[in-house]
Amino acid sequence: MSDDNKEAMQRRIIEALGVQASIDPQQEVQRRCEFLCERMIATGQHGLVLGISGGVDSTVAGRLAQMAVEKAREKGVDARFYAQRLPYGEQHDEDEAQAAIDFIVPDEILTTNIKQATDAMIDDLEKGGLTFKDEHHRDFVLGNIKARQRMIAQYAVAGAAGALVVGTDQAAEGVMGFFTKYGDGACDLAPLTGLTKEQVRELGRTLKAPSDLIEKVPTADLESLKPQLTDEDALGVSYENIDRFLQGQRVNEEAYQTIVEAYQRTAHKRELPAAP
Repeated sequence: MSDDNKEAMQRRIIEALGVQASIDPQQEVQRRCEFLCERMIATGQHGLVLGISGGVDSTVAGRLAQMAVEKAREKGVDARFYAQRLPYGEQHDEDEAQAAIDFIVPDEILTTNIKQATDAMIDDLEKGGLTFKDEHHRDFVLGNIKARQRMIAQYAVAGAAGALVVGTDQAAEGVMGFFTKYGDGACDLAPLTGLTKEQVRELGRTLKAPSDLIEKVPTADLESLKPQLTDEDALGVSYENIDRFLQGQRVNEEAYQTIVEAYQRTAHKRELPAAP
C-alpha cells in the first residue's frame, strides 16, 4: 500500500471513530457530563449504572455519571448513580477498585460476584458437549462469558432501578475491537467515545482522580490463566502508538499494520447485526 493510501485509510478510521487530535479537557468534562444528564432525562429514566473495575476508564466514566445525576437532581429529577462492583471471585487489584469508588462517591454501591454464574455456564456448556482446542482456548471463551455476565448484572440493576447502563469504551479500544461483543461493548450511553487513552487520562486529571488510577497499567483481566495480563501485551501494540495513529501521526510499519488489521478484523463489533 502506498503512503498516500495508508494516510487515507488512517484518516477514514479517525473520522469513523470521531477522534480529535487535541481536546480541552475541562470542556469535554462538561460536555460529556451534560450528555449523560440530558440523555437520561430525555429517555424518562431515573438513574445510571456502571461497573467499576479500578481502571482509568471506569473511574472517569463513573465520576462523570455521578456528576450527571447530581446535575439532574438540580433540575428536579430524582436520579441516582449505581456503581456496581463485579468481581470474578477475588479481584487481584480490589484495593484500586475501592479507591475508584472512594473517588467517585456514588449514590449507591452494589456488589455482585459473577464467579458462580460464570462457572455454571461454562460447566453446563461442557456437559452439553462443547469442547475446546486447548486450555487457552477455553480460558479465552471463559473470559468473554465473564464480560457478558457483568453486563447481565448491570442491565438487571438498570431494569430494577429505571436506569441506563453506561459504557467505558473509548477510541483506543474501539479501533482495536478490544471489547467483548454484548459484554463490555454493550451499553446505553458511551460517554468516552472518541477519546484516545491519553485523553481519558487528561479528563481524569481534570477531575482530580488519584494519580495511581490515572497512570495504572491497563488490564482487562479476563484470562484466568494469565491474571493481570496487560492490554498492550494482549493487543501486540502500545497505547502510545494507538493514540499517535488516532491523532493522525505517523507510526512504524508494524504498529500501523497491527492497528489497521485489528480494525478491519473487528468491524462486526462496531456495526449493527448483518441482515440480508
